[in-house]
Amino acid sequence: MKLIIASNNKDKIKEIKEILSSHFDEIISIKEAGIHHETIEDGTTFMENAIKKAKEICEISGCASLADDSGICVDALGGEPGIYSARYSGEHGNDEMNNQLILKNLEGKTDRSAHYTCAMALFFPDGKSITAEGYWHGKVAYEPKGINGFGYDPLFIPDGFDCTSAELTPEEKNDISHRRNALNLLLKKLS
Repeated sequence: MKLIIASNNKDKIKEIKEILSSHFDEIISIKEAGIHHETIEDGTTFMENAIKKAKEICEISGCASLADDSGICVDALGGEPGIYSARYSGEHGNDEMNNQLILKNLEGKTDRSAHYTCAMALFFPDGKSITAEGYWHGKVAYEPKGINGFGYDPLFIPDGFDCTSAELTPEEKNDISHRRNALNLLLKKLS
C-alpha cells in the first residue's frame, strides 16, 4: 500500500518514513507525489489540524494519507506554544527564533516542565480513518544544546535523561519520541 505523508516538513517526513518503512510498500511526501496544496491549519487542537490535513490530501490524491500535527506545551506558559509551535515567534519554521522566545518567556520561572504532543491521523480512500495521540514528557533547558533533531529539540530534556533531545542520536529519539508513541498507537489500531 502506498502512503502519502501530508507534510512539507522534511525532518518530520524523515522520522515518519524511518518509523513506518516496514508497514507500507511506498511512503512519499506530498511534494514527491506532485501535490501542491497547503492545508489551512485553523483547528483549535493538534488533532483537528492533523485530521484536516490527512483528509484533504487523501481526497486530492486518492491514496492513503497520514498527517501529523505536533508541538511543545510548556506548563509555566499555560501550554504555549502548543498548536502554534512552528510559528511561535511569528515566522513559520524559524526554529532559532522560536527557541529564543521560549527562553525569554521562561525567564524568572522555576517550573520548566513541558511535553511534546503529536496527533496523527491516517485516512484511506474508502473513507475509513484512524487517529492516535502520543506524548513525550520532560522539561525545558536553560540554553540550547545539541545538533540533532529540529524544532525545540535543543531545549527539550526528556524525562529520565540529562541531555536534550538534540543530543540524542536520531535513532534514540525515534525510539522514544511523541511521534513514535503516536505511531505505535496508530499501528496497533491499524492491525
